[in-house]
Amino acid sequence: MKRVNIIANFNKDLGEDFSKIISDLYSLIQRVYLADNRPWVIGYSGGKDSTVTLQTIWYALSTLPIGKLTKPVYIVSSDTFVETPVIVKYIDRNIDKVNKAAEKAELPFEAHKVTPLIENTFWVNMIGRGYPAPYSRFRWCTDRLKIEPANRFITEKVAIYGEVIVVLGARKEESSRRAGSMKNRNKNVREHLFRHSTLPNAWVFTPIEDWYTDEVWKYLIAIESPWGADNQELVAMYKNAQEGECPLVIDKTTPPCGNSRFGCWTCTVVEKDTSMESMIQSGEDWMKPLLDLRDWLVTTQNPKIKKKIRNFRRRSGKVQYKEMNGSMKLIWGPFTFSFRKEILQRLLEAQQSIQKNGPNSDEKLISEDELMKIRQLWLFEEGDWQDSLPQIYERITGKKLNVPKDDWAGMGGLELRILQEVCEKQNVPVGLLTELFDAQRRQHGMSRRSAIYNDIDTILKKDWRTREEVFAESQN
Repeated sequence: MKRVNIIANFNKDLGEDFSKIISDLYSLIQRVYLADNRPWVIGYSGGKDSTVTLQTIWYALSTLPIGKLTKPVYIVSSDTFVETPVIVKYIDRNIDKVNKAAEKAELPFEAHKVTPLIENTFWVNMIGRGYPAPYSRFRWCTDRLKIEPANRFITEKVAIYGEVIVVLGARKEESSRRAGSMKNRNKNVREHLFRHSTLPNAWVFTPIEDWYTDEVWKYLIAIESPWGADNQELVAMYKNAQEGECPLVIDKTTPPCGNSRFGCWTCTVVEKDTSMESMIQSGEDWMKPLLDLRDWLVTTQNPKIKKKIRNFRRRSGKVQYKEMNGSMKLIWGPFTFSFRKEILQRLLEAQQSIQKNGPNSDEKLISEDELMKIRQLWLFEEGDWQDSLPQIYERITGKKLNVPKDDWAGMGGLELRILQEVCEKQNVPVGLLTELFDAQRRQHGMSRRSAIYNDIDTILKKDWRTREEVFAESQN
């Protein structure tokens, strides 16, 4: 296939100086690509910086002879399952266009979407396990939703090729936290590469690190997308909003992406999501239930509200304290089981609303696989003998959840009520008995039941005091 000299076709409006910057960047990309046989993994979020990074690499490699394009260039986009629906569709369209255009142009690009494991998703952890809404000192979501899926993909390629080069759209101007590592890269083995902070045999290349924001926009507006996307659509997404984009997150130095069109709509690390507010004001008012739900989750961080909705025990079953100003303060555990039911109800109500009023009547805020995993956690960790989740789902959606028949051999609501009456008379915690029953049921039919002794020991070592007793002790 004939190669086109893209550099010669620059828009004259770019000016001589910026044209020289682009030309030099294309040459740099070509030199780094041809220097070895390590495949590239480009982080693509759909935002301005990752789009410019991918576009410059595409044009730079498209001028090379086909015979020199010997190593693959993987394009990785991370879907956390809590991305803004508008952005999910935008990225999906671009991934499809990239793969089709690359095949047609005989270029070595392969676009992939990575997702968290079901047991690690936002709703499974919050509704299933009771993890609190993320905040600056406890960003439990970053590892599970972003870092682990991207690193899993990179690690798979390292296992195949020995080493890989991760290409990111990080820029010094917008990544002050990473500025220090960028300044020191000349001390590394290769001038334009530096070792990944956590992944062995992975190197990082940031081709547009010295670009300014106006240069990024200038390039996107003047140079059309080589895979057939409309850069003006991207410009419109950013219009009238002061935002950065959410890059491919591969370590904990990456700042949270709340308040960004390319971040998670559930992000509670930021107090206000001005980006989503802007989208709603610009006509996407069907997304208001998402904003309302997010804002409601932010209120759960209020100390006065915590006392009502957080468990006094940690997930380990222990009650823990920390010293603050000379006194011992209770360390709150996960959301209470009853509050997690309320979160699920509100989430399903929001889903019903956007299906009715949004552009996609099949839009899902939570998948059936996630619902099944949450149900499993409720049954086995919360002793939910009433099997609450399918009932909540049917009450909100009017549909029955496709639960496998006879997959729950536990006791039901009648047995639970009888047990509650007996426990109340004997002054025994009902949770203690339900957990012991469930431990026995899990081991039923096993040829070797030695594990049950460990289960019983763990259950008996939990703190079974009442909420009132623990609060009284913490006040004293």
